Amino acid sequence: MLQAYGNGELFGEAFGDGPVQVLWLHGWDRRGSDFARPAAILADAGVASVALDMPGFGASPPPHEVGGARRYAELLLPVIRDLSPEPLFIVGHSFGGRVAVSLAAAHPEVVGSLVLTGVPLLRQDGTRQPVPAYRLIRWLHRRGLIGERRMEQARQKYGSPDYRNARGAMRDVLVICVNESYEEELQRITCPVVLLWGEGDGEAPVQIARRARELLKGPSSLRVLSGVGHLVPTIAPEELAKTVLQSMTR
Repeated sequence: MLQAYGNGELFGEAFGDGPVQVLWLHGWDRRGSDFARPAAILADAGVASVALDMPGFGASPPPHEVGGARRYAELLLPVIRDLSPEPLFIVGHSFGGRVAVSLAAAHPEVVGSLVLTGVPLLRQDGTRQPVPAYRLIRWLHRRGLIGERRMEQARQKYGSPDYRNARGAMRDVLVICVNESYEEELQRITCPVVLLWGEGDGEAPVQIARRARELLKGPSSLRVLSGVGHLVPTIAPEELAKTVLQSMTR
């Protein structure tokens, strides 16, 4: 059952009894329910956790102020402090991992350990550029030479599925996020980090995890799941739960 957090600004689901030890942060255009199975496994092991719908996803309204993962980290900070006086184990998938890394770098006192999966932490070499026709349309739109209707038609034709599906402020949030890279944050993180990656992840290839690990100063490990793609929380929930439990006993 969903509960309100952060003065009713965020919604999420609590799993298990006792003090909250784990926070689950979902990917873009997903919701906290992606973690229902691994969270239930942790609850059976006596570990309480909360899976949030982050601002603009699931039951939670969009943020009042547009920003990227770093802004989301600040939005979640009061909720995290309310959840537990102790540092939390934070599990971040994809966009949620961007936020988790931003939290750990800016507010290390609230993060005890990170488990990251399928997170686009660094820009990929050879990232595909917009086709020339789309660049031209955007250039004309910026100069007022074509209207918003024509521009939206171009967005629907040339934009990524995430961009096409995003609306209003969330489209601006997405644009900011996909242009962020987290080299500085990775180098500032001091807590233990576990990278759990799907071998077939096409959204955030394993090479990103390997490059990210080279930047980490503290304890880290990388585990690659054979036959698994980007959606580790729903495709391999048992492996995710096992990884979290193992990281909690180190």
